[in-house]
Amino acid sequence: MVWRNQTFDFDFILLGIFDHSPTHIFLFSLVLGIFSVAFVGNTAMVLLIHLDTQLHTPMYFLLSQLSLMDLMLISTTVPKMAFNYLSGRKLISLAGCGTQIFFYVSLLGAECFLLAVMAYDRYVAICHPLRYTILMNPKLCVLMTVSSWVLGSLDGIIVLAATLSFSYCGSLEIHHFFCDVAALLPLSCTDTSTFERLLFICCVVMLVFPVSVIVGSYSRVLGAVIGMGSEERRRRAFTTCSSHLSVVGLYYGAAMFMYMRPASNHTPTQDKMVSAFYTILTPMLNPLIYSLRNKEVARGFQKLLKKRKLI
Repeated sequence: MVWRNQTFDFDFILLGIFDHSPTHIFLFSLVLGIFSVAFVGNTAMVLLIHLDTQLHTPMYFLLSQLSLMDLMLISTTVPKMAFNYLSGRKLISLAGCGTQIFFYVSLLGAECFLLAVMAYDRYVAICHPLRYTILMNPKLCVLMTVSSWVLGSLDGIIVLAATLSFSYCGSLEIHHFFCDVAALLPLSCTDTSTFERLLFICCVVMLVFPVSVIVGSYSRVLGAVIGMGSEERRRRAFTTCSSHLSVVGLYYGAAMFMYMRPASNHTPTQDKMVSAFYTILTPMLNPLIYSLRNKEVARGFQKLLKKRKLI
């Protein structure tokens, strides 16, 4: 048995998710298409919200941060996967693996907290509209957003430090298309049971706490929407909230299925499929959900396109 302690001079082998059969070539092309739509869509959302002064509100600032996180998340995994598949090289250095782990874990954690902040924003806007500018002032909005980034980064640093502290021996084949912690732990020669328990507890906290905030916020919102006398106000509130709830359902549903199950229930194929869903498909769906169901965003896109035509 060959031990690779703390030498930091070895490479892992990413087995990937596709082979070169006709079906998998088609699926790979589909993933590249999804990546392109997600990259362009999220970049457009960030730029639109930055350029359109009518969208300079807490709600759209938070939405721009969500798009930025999705943009970084999909750029962390897909380009390396595509390069390995097209070049036939499956190696990834320890430094490259650590970089993927840090950004992947940090962005997932940050997005967990940001979605809770977005739910609080909708709660204040609908249940306390007259006090919205006080309860959700720009300073507080920025503070909560920065806190989401910081908490996610702290989680990424802790997980990365623990992962790099383990010794790896024997086969260094990772049954995944990127360096996921769950796929890396079976390769360790060190006893990781304590870390796995701590990782599970950490995931529970980072998922359950934001979900509690979201459920509590939208319970109040639902009561307020039902009590609205104006049909137009009720429709606008329902459209805005349903968009956010769609994103929350997609994100948390996949994350809970992935990280809140016992390790014995995981299979490499299943983990790869679920990971592909929320690291590739969800970042594409988020801007589509918000742009198609939000009149202000659609109006902003139309106004920007008209300006481009006039130049």
